[in-house]
Amino acid sequence: MSVKHHIAVVPGDGTGPEVVVEGIKALKAVSKKCGFECEFKEFDVGGEKYLKDGTLLPDSILDELRGRDAIFLGAIGHPDVKPGILEREVLLRMRFELDLYINLRPVELLPGVDIPLKNKGPEDINFVVVRENTEGLYAGSGGFLKKGTPEEVAVQESINTRKGVERCIRYAFDYCRKRNRKRLLTLCAKKNVLMYESDLWDRCFEEVATDYPDVTTDYQHVDACCMWMVKNPEKFDVIVTNNMFGDIITDVGAIIQGGLGIAAGGNINPGGAAMFEPIGGSAPKYTGLNKINPLGAISAAQMMLEYIGEEEAAGILLGAIKKTVANDLQSLEAGKMGYGTTEVGDLVVGYIK
Repeated sequence: MSVKHHIAVVPGDGTGPEVVVEGIKALKAVSKKCGFECEFKEFDVGGEKYLKDGTLLPDSILDELRGRDAIFLGAIGHPDVKPGILEREVLLRMRFELDLYINLRPVELLPGVDIPLKNKGPEDINFVVVRENTEGLYAGSGGFLKKGTPEEVAVQESINTRKGVERCIRYAFDYCRKRNRKRLLTLCAKKNVLMYESDLWDRCFEEVATDYPDVTTDYQHVDACCMWMVKNPEKFDVIVTNNMFGDIITDVGAIIQGGLGIAAGGNINPGGAAMFEPIGGSAPKYTGLNKINPLGAISAAQMMLEYIGEEEAAGILLGAIKKTVANDLQSLEAGKMGYGTTEVGDLVVGYIK
């Protein structure tokens, strides 16, 4: 009897449903090849649902998501919904309620991809960012005083707990050891200015490092980290950082690996729930045009296979993605690939078969 994995699917908004279809297409092809089964259950969550009946993320859906082996997300974001509503009440709520405290972002340049950096190739750009995903400035602590007046005060507090910081750092050390590339873990913070938050991160990092004598450690201020990611990306192996800095530096990572069309990420509670998604967002201007690049979603599916223990299938799918990029696509940009969204998905499936 074959293994069955129960996957929750949240297509979401804009081009999310289009790229999710291609990701599922690839998952079905590789699962058939490797002899396991993926059972998919779709959940209607996002801007369209909110505009229709005011529903955001019911507790009943959260409970079901909690019980699945993994969650495959397309995109959440709608131009007709006020900014902040979907982000707080859907995306952040999923992260907090499911305790998805790790955001994992591989930054790998594939052969054949044109990037803005001069004289840098796939051998230079291959690192991973481990971002704390449930604390910091995203915890939502703060408020207004005298809002709307000339004396208005806005306070946004960054909440960092020893538990939250340590479990993120420990995950990063474990991941760096398992990745077994350079075994170099870099802490990205700002301890010369943010003396309380970054001091906690720095002390915790140094203390946890004593449990990992086989992993070399390094430190970079966040502004310097952004500079070195552009100038000498080959210096990095694994980077661990807080929620806000991670949000910023992973966008730098996306552009040096070829853009948002190829970037994917995981939101993970190790040993518990995990959600995988393309990084490109809902891209509403491309909705229904068969122009959006689905490789970010297919790459997210590849990460999901690794998480659920299907290493062979993950390797096959990664190989198919690399061949599609190297052999077939003219560009990773939407509308410039030389193929439509569904045709790119077909190319990947063809290499799987």
